[in-house]
Amino acid sequence: MTLYPLQIAGLILGFLGMVGTIATTLLPQWRVSAFIGSNIVIFERIWEGLWMNCIQQAHIRWQCKYYSSLLALPPDLEAARALMCVASALSLIALLVGIFSTKQARCIGSNEQVKAYLLGASGVLFILTGIIILIPVSWTANLIIKDFYNPAIHVGQKRELGAALFLGWTSSAVLLIGGSLLCIVFFCKRRIRRHRYSSPRHRVQYKPQHKNIMASNTSTSYV
Repeated sequence: MTLYPLQIAGLILGFLGMVGTIATTLLPQWRVSAFIGSNIVIFERIWEGLWMNCIQQAHIRWQCKYYSSLLALPPDLEAARALMCVASALSLIALLVGIFSTKQARCIGSNEQVKAYLLGASGVLFILTGIIILIPVSWTANLIIKDFYNPAIHVGQKRELGAALFLGWTSSAVLLIGGSLLCIVFFCKRRIRRHRYSSPRHRVQYKPQHKNIMASNTSTSYV
């Protein structure tokens, strides 16, 4: 009974991580324009994401444009797209599996062993999703930092870390924590179940006593 609040907390963290994963995938703030050196045109801000780039003028007007061709995109952007889509799908599957593992779910009956395995699978999927998110987010941040300190790149083409990257790191951490909680609950339930069914039961067996006592066992004899 004490493990159930941890299970609910893990599912709530998994839900928040799923929302953050989807938001990270859709937001265009992966790369933002850097105002350094002679680049003092601060009334125009450029945002670049996985699906579109946007220009904000004077903090009022927005212009966004989707990328016209998938084949014309850089390989790192294509890989980031694919990984984030996989992460979004996995987080949704993990959440559904975790919901089916709760005691309120009746679609799979009341088999506690099946629900325990579903709980473990949900935790593993959440952890896997958090790891997958780290790959494109950290790789994109590494490229931005390398280009920022590269003197061969023009100042107007340099970018800074966008808000979507920080949201991706936060979502990854939340998913890892939530998945770890679910895995801990799963292993604790397995340990309790194993201890319950493997504990030795000492049974005292009584031998029935014979009601008829043989006369030959006595020390007296009759003539």
